[in-house]
Amino acid sequence: MALSIRLSRGGSKKRPYYRIVVADARSPRDGRFIEKIGNYNPLLAKDDEKRIVLDAERAKHWLSNGAQPTDRVARFLDLAGVRERTARNNPKKAEPGEKAKERAEERAEKLKAQQEAEQETTEAVVAAEVEAATE
Repeated sequence: MALSIRLSRGGSKKRPYYRIVVADARSPRDGRFIEKIGNYNPLLAKDDEKRIVLDAERAKHWLSNGAQPTDRVARFLDLAGVRERTARNNPKKAEPGEKAKERAEERAEKLKAQQEAEQETTEAVVAAEVEAATE
């Protein structure tokens, strides 16, 4: 049986309240669970101590039994000092896509051509003024 430590939503519409539960991965999100090990109230202030209540001892027990926490619960476990969460590494995420790179190159080429044309016209105007001044 694949166990997961996840959030089970409660509360009413627009007023969420979550239980941190250990459940079979195949059971419904808000359905049957094995044990409730804490709760999470996102409506409370971030520095409120009642925002996240977690039984660290039971969480360690279930982690040792092979339960896999979801991303959000892994953050909570890291804050509680139960389990260290590894930072994700995806350096290509911030890199622009191929089409965006092509558009940027086209823009750069147009800008360069425009600047060269402006420079040529200013040089021609300056040359004409110099000729007019020498005559």
